[in-house]
Amino acid sequence: MIYSRRLGAARAVAAICFLALLGINAVRAQQPDASSVIRGVDAAVKARTEGIAGYTVTEHYAVYRNSDETHPVAEMTVKTEYREETGKSYTIVSQSGSDLVRKLVLGAILDEEKRINQPGNREASWLTSANYEMKLKSGGPERLDGRECLVLAIAPRRKAPNLLAGTLWVDAKDDSIVQVQGIASKSPSIFTGPTQMMRQYANVSGFAMATHARAVSNSYLLGRTVVTIDYRDYQIQLRPAR
Repeated sequence: MIYSRRLGAARAVAAICFLALLGINAVRAQQPDASSVIRGVDAAVKARTEGIAGYTVTEHYAVYRNSDETHPVAEMTVKTEYREETGKSYTIVSQSGSDLVRKLVLGAILDEEKRINQPGNREASWLTSANYEMKLKSGGPERLDGRECLVLAIAPRRKAPNLLAGTLWVDAKDDSIVQVQGIASKSPSIFTGPTQMMRQYANVSGFAMATHARAVSNSYLLGRTVVTIDYRDYQIQLRPAR
């Protein structure tokens, strides 16, 4: 009788250990391989750059001062045209508010966007492992904007105003970018503190395209400044299939 009880107890312990092992393996199976995710992010960015020959989009900029994010001190709507061979160009559709803020803030943003999108410059801004150290965060996928996303911690390999230290969310199905958020690794000027930035993306014609952006900074001249950008009416010119 004692032997039978001991045998039953041993079998119960073995069964518990077996079930626990199954649970561990199931959790491991749910965690994707970090290196394959990073390769997928690189591949998604490469597919976008190789698949899009150009596009146009309407961008609306709004600038807010201090704690008031209801009444913009300046606004501007531009029609943006991107061509692979030349980069970005802008046509102002409408503008209002402070001339000084439009010049110092919005003018500086458009000039910087032109610069970093010129041929020979744009590769340095891509969200790829060539520009960032990427580490897959533990905890499994997260839901963001109705999409199941993998979450990566990103750290730029060099300091630049357009490179962020923060977090990258990518679609768990195709590794395309869903959202990036962080702090610029370098201030744009000695008069400006670190800039907090966020940009959201949606699938347009099969590629991740920006839909909303937000930047928060503090400067000696303007104080706390918030800039939001909304993107709409994409018209994408795809490259002919090879």
